[in-house]
Amino acid sequence: MIDVKQVTVIPATLIDLSDESSANSAQKRKVAAYARVSTELEQQQSSYTAQVSYYINYIQSRDDWEFVRVYADEGISGLNTKRREAFKEMVADALAGKIDLIITKSVSRFARNTVDSLTTIRNLKEHGVECYFEKENIWTFDSKGELLLTIMSSIAQEESRSISENTRWGKRKSMQDGKVTVPFSTFLGYDRGPHGELVVNQEQAVIVRKIFTMFLQGFNCRQIAETFTSDGILTVTGKTKWRSDGIMGILKNEKYKGDALLQKTYTSDFLTKKVRINRGEIPQYYVKDDHEAIIEPEVFDFVQKILSINGRRRNTSSASVLSGKIYCGYCGGCYGRKVWHSNDKYRRLVWRCNQKYKSGKDKCTTPHLTETQVKELFVKAVNELLRRREDVISSYDVIIENDLSTESLQKQADAIETEISGLVDKNEMLIGQNAAIPIDQKLYREQRDKIMKRYEELTQEHQRLIAEISKREVRREMIRYFLPVFENLETVREFDDKLWISLLDHMTAYSKEKIVFQFKDGSEIVISIAG
Repeated sequence: MIDVKQVTVIPATLIDLSDESSANSAQKRKVAAYARVSTELEQQQSSYTAQVSYYINYIQSRDDWEFVRVYADEGISGLNTKRREAFKEMVADALAGKIDLIITKSVSRFARNTVDSLTTIRNLKEHGVECYFEKENIWTFDSKGELLLTIMSSIAQEESRSISENTRWGKRKSMQDGKVTVPFSTFLGYDRGPHGELVVNQEQAVIVRKIFTMFLQGFNCRQIAETFTSDGILTVTGKTKWRSDGIMGILKNEKYKGDALLQKTYTSDFLTKKVRINRGEIPQYYVKDDHEAIIEPEVFDFVQKILSINGRRRNTSSASVLSGKIYCGYCGGCYGRKVWHSNDKYRRLVWRCNQKYKSGKDKCTTPHLTETQVKELFVKAVNELLRRREDVISSYDVIIENDLSTESLQKQADAIETEISGLVDKNEMLIGQNAAIPIDQKLYREQRDKIMKRYEELTQEHQRLIAEISKREVRREMIRYFLPVFENLETVREFDDKLWISLLDHMTAYSKEKIVFQFKDGSEIVISIAG
């Protein structure tokens, strides 16, 4: 005989949160709404305002709901939650017990990223907070809610991917057609024309030209930024402080010479919206003579050569104008500024080789120099150069014609290019013969190795020649910018930052008796500390 167990039913005393009808209980639910539009276009403003107004009226019309607030993100993408401040604030308030129910228009308004959507909703659910999506009629406490939500979130995510692909295709098609556009509100020097083209803003163009001129005079990006800031020149966005990386961006931007390189960056992931520099992963498009230039193409190209040859030294982040121009004659290292006796009355600034006390190397024998000594020596060197002014100026034509001529080097480079081209053809022919008929593989490898060895030798020599040509071209241009300053210069009475920047290439300390100043025209003056 089977014993019949006595079972007593204990009635439920709490509200069943999975039942939508729980909303009709006597206890009011604290309800908030979330609204979002993904762009800041004018036509979206009405949608944004309408969403906020609708939810305020909708929630307040229910007697069983207590209105908390409408959380709204304007002009923010829904693909992830990283930049959606109102969304993050709403979730934090819900987890803190300030909200029982969140209402939003649709799954796509909440998040178009399936992982973000489900993670957030599960977290809210664990803390007793329900979400309701009007368009899909999904209540997250309902047994079917999560399944439906997963499906709808995946559809929304796929929709975002499709929109992203279509947008990307449209942009690439525009680039292929040579259509150039820039963020005009943050792009110095150009305004949007009637058909979207780049039109020179003459007032801003003066600033762009000044940046290039100062750089050619010897100012680095930090010094240009500091000068503009101290002079009260405003940035294109109206800020008073200029940044050195912003100056560098202007110096490198080909749009200032009238051309345009398109697709410099690309979005690597439509979910994260992460932007990467295009290093060859996807095609780029170069549009020549697209719009009116602010900087002459020859000047712009010359600046690029200086940046490639001397970029690191010209853009030192140090706060001193002397930085990056003083070198050690013993090891070739750069001099750095040190503070001696920083906490007493004997405090002074000195410059010495940064490698002087490095372990594992011989101690440099070059002297330290006080900042006052460096400045006094420079004044002496400039005045000594001025005493030789006539001889120096008269020698420029000879230097440019002979020492800085690139004609012979260019002929050598052209001849090497021709030989390299012949080697490539010879290598392709050899490969074709080996594929067509059986030949001795040992002989084949020997011939290929011989071709490749010669190819590498020629390539290295070609690179050396091109580098030397660039250096000579830069030197010629430096003389051109040096001359006007030098010809009009009077005897120098005291150190001047601008003269240091515009006249001096670098100085090298060998000993107290031999401090060599090399000026931008190539002239050298030797000064003794004692003398």
